[in-house]
Amino acid sequence: MKEFLRSMATRRWFLTTSGAATLALASSPSMAQPAAETPPLPIEHVDLTINGRPYALDLDPRTTLLDALREHLGFTGSKKGCDQGQCGACTIIVNGQRINSCLALAVMHDGDEITTIEGLAEEGVLHPMQAAFVRHDGFQCGYCTPGQICSAVALLSGAPGRLAQLRNGGCRDRAGFDQCRNRRADERQHLSLLRLSQHRRGHPRGGRGG
Repeated sequence: MKEFLRSMATRRWFLTTSGAATLALASSPSMAQPAAETPPLPIEHVDLTINGRPYALDLDPRTTLLDALREHLGFTGSKKGCDQGQCGACTIIVNGQRINSCLALAVMHDGDEITTIEGLAEEGVLHPMQAAFVRHDGFQCGYCTPGQICSAVALLSGAPGRLAQLRNGGCRDRAGFDQCRNRRADERQHLSLLRLSQHRRGHPRGGRGG
């Protein structure tokens, strides 16, 4: 019986002591102090020429070019879709090259010339590519249309004779393809237009057949 009481006393002493030590550590001033905050990054000055006009911005260096255009300058024609560079809705033209603006930091393009969808039309006259999208009803849902148009404009203006090559059925791609033929693409386009015309002829209001 004495041994049992002695063991109970020892266990009670251990629990009491360990609990007091834990409470002391938790209430220690060194433990209660908040972690040091990370100092903010220095603001970077960025000069951009957008649609022929100069702009000066002071930005967080982590700001993407897309956010600089949309949130800081009001050029909302370029859209934010996947924000991962896959959908193409944010495509703009920088120094004649098409890029995904959601993947580019604004500070990386200091001094560059940028063209957005807002800068393609001149004096109220649509760019030929814009007019072609309207004429051929190429909008789909419309959200990524600005990116598609900018991408097409950069593609056709990137090399002399590119449009003529495409019309003749072949091209040399910059990415490294030898030569490609657009006959299959043309056939698919013609079939799509044919199906669309048949659909509209049978359902002038766009409704489904009975």
